[in-house]
Amino acid sequence: MSSFLTRREVMVSLTGLATLGGSFPLRAVAAGSVEDATPALARHGLVATELARWDIPEANQGVAVDAEHFYGIGNRVLVKHRKADGVRVSQWSGPRNGPIFHYNAGYVDGTKLILAHSNFPQLPMASSLEIHDTRSLQPIATHSMGIRLGSLTWAVRHKGSWWACFANYNDSGTTPGFDQRWTYVGQFNDQWQMLQSWIFPPEVVATWGVSSCSGGDWGNDGLLYVTGHDAAELHVLKLPKQGVALQHITTIDVPFEGQGWAWDRSAGNKRVFYGISRAKRQIIAASIPALPPGL
Repeated sequence: MSSFLTRREVMVSLTGLATLGGSFPLRAVAAGSVEDATPALARHGLVATELARWDIPEANQGVAVDAEHFYGIGNRVLVKHRKADGVRVSQWSGPRNGPIFHYNAGYVDGTKLILAHSNFPQLPMASSLEIHDTRSLQPIATHSMGIRLGSLTWAVRHKGSWWACFANYNDSGTTPGFDQRWTYVGQFNDQWQMLQSWIFPPEVVATWGVSSCSGGDWGNDGLLYVTGHDAAELHVLKLPKQGVALQHITTIDVPFEGQGWAWDRSAGNKRVFYGISRAKRQIIAASIPALPPGL
């Protein structure tokens, strides 16, 4: 028999000590005011400028964009609109009770619309990468990641690797015994073997409410931009020089409430992105300012 205790066995043992009135300071550890120890969220007065918005009721999960079109993303629905006038070009929907449960963030790579997908809020958590043709919106490829700790909420290519977020939550949609602090960003090779991973800094986790990180992508400045689920904030992070946690640089006020968003790479250095308002069922285009020197 192994001499190593499982995580569950350790928790049961600690709970038993507290129940028996032992001297183990379980209550003191639990009450150690995590909120009081959380660093303040750094802000530098940065505010995004809204450029346009459209009523797109299907887009309750995210948006992707290319040079001519934007793509509204719903749980199992995709819609394609012209950027020039907002007119709908085409749409696709998966069958009820079909293989698609919960599309999350997406982005466009050439003629491919690449989407993070999970079975949220089902358990055990399982995820896949789903690829659609931007011209027809029809599915053309899939890659199942099976059961992993966390739901895949966004995945992008950057410097020859896949970078993806596996989200855990503070509600019923997460694995029992885990919470949003277990959310992580990983770097993966083309076979989706993880090379490295990082957790989020506590000041960013504290903004998520009961949810988690819903959108993310690298900027042309080499920094990682991420959103939560509900707050109108875009957090700027970078990889740490040491340790296991991403480093928070600043937070930018944006005109949409979290969820999946996408850079408009066709805008060059203008730093234009598209996001959604889940509450208003709208897609919003905005530009974000460059970061001050020295950040």
